[in-house]
Amino acid sequence: MRIATYNLGWASGGRPIVEGITLEVKSGETLGLIGPNGSGKSTLLRLLAGIAPRPQGHVTLEGEDLRRMKRRDIARRIAFVEQQADTAEALRVRDAVALGRTPWLSPLAPFGAADAAICAKALAHVGMAQMADRSWSTLSGGERQRVHIARALAQRPQVMLLDEPTNHLDIHHQLALLRLISDLPVTVVIALHDLNQAMGCDRLAVMEGGRLAAIGPPAEVLTQTRLGRIFRVGGRALHDPTDGATQFRFHCLEDPL
Repeated sequence: MRIATYNLGWASGGRPIVEGITLEVKSGETLGLIGPNGSGKSTLLRLLAGIAPRPQGHVTLEGEDLRRMKRRDIARRIAFVEQQADTAEALRVRDAVALGRTPWLSPLAPFGAADAAICAKALAHVGMAQMADRSWSTLSGGERQRVHIARALAQRPQVMLLDEPTNHLDIHHQLALLRLISDLPVTVVIALHDLNQAMGCDRLAVMEGGRLAAIGPPAEVLTQTRLGRIFRVGGRALHDPTDGATQFRFHCLEDPL
């Protein structure tokens, strides 16, 4: 499903946080959002999800303005995994994931066996099937993050928005999660801090001061000039001879504070 923005912006207390964002994410594409802290990545994701109040500009799904769509219809198409998502401490893991089925339920279509199967599959995808009956309060930060992602998978969305989903995860689960996301038959917009992880995206959108500084294939976007100006690092490109993949070795261009 194609998602696009037109002159999108949002301000808080009269101060622009995001402004003038126009972009299109093609159906099935994975777009990585990168940029320094405070550059507007999280706000842009909230705007794409339709949950930031009174935005400027427009967000469209297959050409349909999000503001003209019912919240339930949006939730059937878009799943959003935030950095800090609240979940009731008393819930079991399987119940937390079952919340992802909410947009699909109604008095005439209550939670049933098919929904339970979808939730079980989502938990298996993130390696949490064995913890289905655990209490949420007993989970580590990384385990909670994986359950949030399972809940998003249970929505069966066509667009997934993820705000730094690899935070709190060990390296094994970071790599497993990124592989899972890349294999999903959905459109993905994912905010990432790790620029080497971002190299696996189809395209990258670079945020700077709330604006879109660049967008394009990773190799074209992550230039030495842009790395120095926006991220204040130098980067030497290294090429893996086994598969030709490019990774960067970074170094600071100035002393840390």
